[in-house]
Amino acid sequence: MGIEAEVISLEDGASKGRYVYRAEGEEAELTYSKAGAGLLIIDHTEVPDVFRGKGVGAALVARAVEDARAAGKKILPLCPFAAGQFRKHPEWAEVLSGR
Repeated sequence: MGIEAEVISLEDGASKGRYVYRAEGEEAELTYSKAGAGLLIIDHTEVPDVFRGKGVGAALVARAVEDARAAGKKILPLCPFAAGQFRKHPEWAEVLSGR
């Protein structure tokens, strides 16, 4: 099951936001906080058991990377899952914050 970026919605607030994938009556999310105009801090990824092993969590992180890249922002992945995804994807290095 490949999750396309288009099926992931973005709920963006003044200081926080989240990416959400909804299907089968369930919801997976990646939450972040904003630190200034150019940094997103990914603090949590939650994927219900029904989605496990289907690439949903990876798709949430990939969408955040795609959006950060397009906006010229950096990401600080404090969430262990997101940090692991960055280790698996060295091609994302330009959006990884050195903080």
